[in-house]
Amino acid sequence: MAVGVPENEVYAAADAVLARGERPTVERVRLELGRGSPARVGALLDQWWEQLAGRLRSETRLPGLPPEVAQAFVAVWQQATTLAQGVVEHSLDGQRQVLAEEREQLAALEARARLEAAQARQQTTEALAARQVTETRLSDLEQLLAQRLTQIDDLRQQREELLEQHEAAREQLGKANQQLQESRQQAEETREAQQRYTRDVEDRAYREIDRAREESKALAAQLKEANGRLQALQHRLQSAQAELAEAREQRAVAKVQADAVRSQLEQARQASTEAVEERDVLRQRLQDAAAELANAREQTAAAQARAEILSQQSAKPSDVPVTKRGRRAPKSTRAATEAPSD
Repeated sequence: MAVGVPENEVYAAADAVLARGERPTVERVRLELGRGSPARVGALLDQWWEQLAGRLRSETRLPGLPPEVAQAFVAVWQQATTLAQGVVEHSLDGQRQVLAEEREQLAALEARARLEAAQARQQTTEALAARQVTETRLSDLEQLLAQRLTQIDDLRQQREELLEQHEAAREQLGKANQQLQESRQQAEETREAQQRYTRDVEDRAYREIDRAREESKALAAQLKEANGRLQALQHRLQSAQAELAEAREQRAVAKVQADAVRSQLEQARQASTEAVEERDVLRQRLQDAAAELANAREQTAAAQARAEILSQQSAKPSDVPVTKRGRRAPKSTRAATEAPSD
């Protein structure tokens, strides 16, 4: 038994062993308790034997005890008496069997019987003493039980308060979860709106790029056609080569501007993930690009118009060929002269 364990547990275990009709020993008491050191149990068991006789005497002096307690102590007394009588009878039987051969052992056996009777009386005395201790312990246990009941009531009240706090915390947690769900839904809606806006910006940018490419292709085709005409009329348009070179330079400028527009649109596509913060900048860039494209179209149209005017101006002198004498050639001659220009 561990040091510090109350002695009432050892006394109760000894009483239980004695109630089963067995002699309380250190090992039996430890087996009944299920724990304990032999030294501690042995010391308390000696005290139990010393108080047993007083407890048994208290049984006879205190007839007002509960019937169950009185019957238990009477049973203990009877069991002790029966054990003592059994020991004595066993000794007498043994003496009768060996009386003829071992008469010299009779005194020793009688002394042993007297010793066992003394032990039985001592056990009775200790049982009575133990009864008194049990009553004292019972009173202490009743006080302890009252304290435990008070503590149980306090714990029950604390439990109810904790349950109320837990319920309040659960309600707060539910509200917090609901707010979190609403925040997540709003964030998801915002993200979807941003994605839609980004896709719209990218689509517009791609359309602008495609349109710029188509216009560039058309411009290139027109310029190519103009170059063909100019090459066919090169011998007639030497005076317009300067203006044609200027038109080509304007075409190169338009191409550079178109490349700049593509670069700006590519940058706008790369920055689409940050469209919410940079949408004003992107719109401004798109407006600038549109203005530059419009300017490029105007310049290209102006260049084409100038090229056509120059072409018409260069074609006018050959419309009316002159003969050696300064007269106009006949219509057939003019038609033959105009044929190569087509």
